[in-house]
Amino acid sequence: MEAENSRQETLGPSGATQLPESTNCLACSEDGRFLSLGHSQGLSVWCASSLTCVADWLEDRLEITCIQMNRMAELAYLLGTIDDMGVARVFAYHCDSIHLLSVVNIMEDINKRSICLTFEISQGGHYGAASISCNGAVWLEVYRFPTETWLKELEMAVSQTQEQNSSGDVDVKWSPLSVATKIKPPKIPEGTALEGPGEVQTTDFLTHYLAVDIVTKRHRHSLNTNEEKSKETNESLRRCTQHFLLPCGQFPGDGKEKSQPELPVAVCVWWSGSHNLFQYLLKKAPTSKPDAEPMPDVLWPNAKEILCSAVSRCNCYIALGLDNALVCVWDRRSGSPLSVVIISAADSAFSRMQFVDYWPACTDDSQTFPVAEVHLLVVCKSGAIHTITTGQGTQSCAMLLTERPKDSGDLSTITASVPFLQGLFLQVQRDGKMFLQDVINKQTVCFLMPPKTHLIATSCNPVYALNSQQQTLLIRGDQDPSYRASSKEDSQSQLFIFHFGESDILKQYIASPPDSPRQKTLSFDTLEETCNLYLQQRALCVDERNKAITQTWKKLQETAVMAQQGHSRAAAS
Repeated sequence: MEAENSRQETLGPSGATQLPESTNCLACSEDGRFLSLGHSQGLSVWCASSLTCVADWLEDRLEITCIQMNRMAELAYLLGTIDDMGVARVFAYHCDSIHLLSVVNIMEDINKRSICLTFEISQGGHYGAASISCNGAVWLEVYRFPTETWLKELEMAVSQTQEQNSSGDVDVKWSPLSVATKIKPPKIPEGTALEGPGEVQTTDFLTHYLAVDIVTKRHRHSLNTNEEKSKETNESLRRCTQHFLLPCGQFPGDGKEKSQPELPVAVCVWWSGSHNLFQYLLKKAPTSKPDAEPMPDVLWPNAKEILCSAVSRCNCYIALGLDNALVCVWDRRSGSPLSVVIISAADSAFSRMQFVDYWPACTDDSQTFPVAEVHLLVVCKSGAIHTITTGQGTQSCAMLLTERPKDSGDLSTITASVPFLQGLFLQVQRDGKMFLQDVINKQTVCFLMPPKTHLIATSCNPVYALNSQQQTLLIRGDQDPSYRASSKEDSQSQLFIFHFGESDILKQYIASPPDSPRQKTLSFDTLEETCNLYLQQRALCVDERNKAITQTWKKLQETAVMAQQGHSRAAAS
């Protein structure tokens, strides 16, 4: 939507402070008290209110490129980092000191160097997940963190520091993290007959869908040209995407964790090129074969290849962006799709997606099954942005929010939901423009303007963080080359702070999220109650399902025609 057609306001930074040299990444703690910064000499922790450095951990020639900060306990925080050599580390910030607790992928053999591609610490710091690459193989390792033991060891470190009257890191042997599970791309059992997409010979549900994945991929390759085959060979390294899942009602593994709503119960994983989403429970009974590869506890099959995914804030919904412009939203409470939507206006494949926070007040407190709207933002590789509105008993609607940019400078590099601004998301473009858009009303609400002397740094990958408690955006800016710096300090990177509460037009969007949405989710102890929930959901969305069936049949006919044409071309060649 063009900016001229919407009500506009501009907001400038309310403050700025100098950043360490080559600050590559930035994160904010959940309680809004601290910022963590990764840079070319290590990492630092700042007070979010005064924007002053309270602790740092420095090492020559160590450049931190990715950082995350999670609260482990009151005034104790875990920091997960990845450096430019692909090494992941876990730090703790406690009592104005940073301690290195563990190196995740230690390189013991130069010929077997493992590289950490992604590293995530779960909320509360109980688990971590790292995707590891080594000699062409990729797998996901899920770690269990000894948080209670670490807290005791941190207190011990404080005591030793006071006794020695030293400000340096004390000699504490930190408890090691343990591998909870190691997940590799699933394989089908030997001896399974693989002929064609409709001829997989197996009666096992899991094996069937794993085999369909392989056969479909082979069939797609057979229709490609030699050039496309060569490209796919070079891109054969499979990547995985994972999400930690918190308790959500009566889903498998949730029952025992009702008293610990912040403790993840499972991790869901999908691999590039796959149609299937897998779920692995994090707490399982020991098996007689500890070295056996774990099998998924739940499988969600999909009609097309998965391209991107997102999990809602309440952890009830998992959205999957699929090939051929399909979006499937799975409801974890029922284990069935909430909706399947075709974005007919999509002009290219999906690149990323996310839920947008929106929690309208419920007018009927006695309503057992509130009709909750779910809002999704879907970004295409072309730069076009679509919104999807769906929910139980509501008609799904897909709309074009932003057309495909004519200029590459207008491509979005950030599309982030702002938790404390209801229905809004932050968009940053390659040309450095920043603004907030209203997903519900489809309009640009406010432009964010840095000083004329500065530009948004690395606009293709901006360094920023959102502080939900202080309702601010913090983003790195570099001096515009066209302006001459009056001093060396002026030429260094700055951290700009935008206070959204200072804008009159944004005040109407500011809202506090529900206190504990996960604690308010429905939970049932019997199969009968679970079935009743499922049947009520089915009754609410009968019209939506009928529409989806019609669209699916139409899509099937189009796919059948395309497949027949492909067979004809292959036979002719």
